[in-house]
Amino acid sequence: MSILRHDNYYKRHDDIPFEERSKLNYDHPDAFDTPLLCEHLRMLKKRRSIEMPIYDYSQHNRSDQVVVVHPAPVLILEGIMIFSEEELCSLMDIKVFVDTDADVRILRRILRDVKERGRSLDSVINQYLVTVKPMHEQFVEPSKRRADVIIPDGGYNAVALEMLIQRIRSQLAAYREE
Repeated sequence: MSILRHDNYYKRHDDIPFEERSKLNYDHPDAFDTPLLCEHLRMLKKRRSIEMPIYDYSQHNRSDQVVVVHPAPVLILEGIMIFSEEELCSLMDIKVFVDTDADVRILRRILRDVKERGRSLDSVINQYLVTVKPMHEQFVEPSKRRADVIIPDGGYNAVALEMLIQRIRSQLAAYREE
């Protein structure tokens, strides 16, 4: 299994000073380098390795480092905006939307951004109100209609998770038969 993280495909902004980069709207589909991600998915499906970019949250920019991702029988693409782009959806065999309560989402974001990304509580709340919540309502929430499966209650839905595990097992078995 190989995992691609949509956040690693934020566009590079070497030409923009740090202060301006920190003010960009990273919660809009246009913030991502979707053509590169689509190209990488096509390569992986053709069983060719890729160099996935790494995004540096502390610099609000893509770093110069990459991670080599090898083709695998199961490729997982994770990210909250992945269903907002039709071309990206067309490359997915199974589209799973993990639905989580808004209160849980904001609390997770606060904990992550303050503890892991060194941001202040005020900056996280401001970003949430200015871009995260409006973009979620405009893009993420409507995009779940493109999903094949919507899993309510996040990772706590044992029935949905078991169904997904069975589907992945069958995909692995089919891959071995090729």
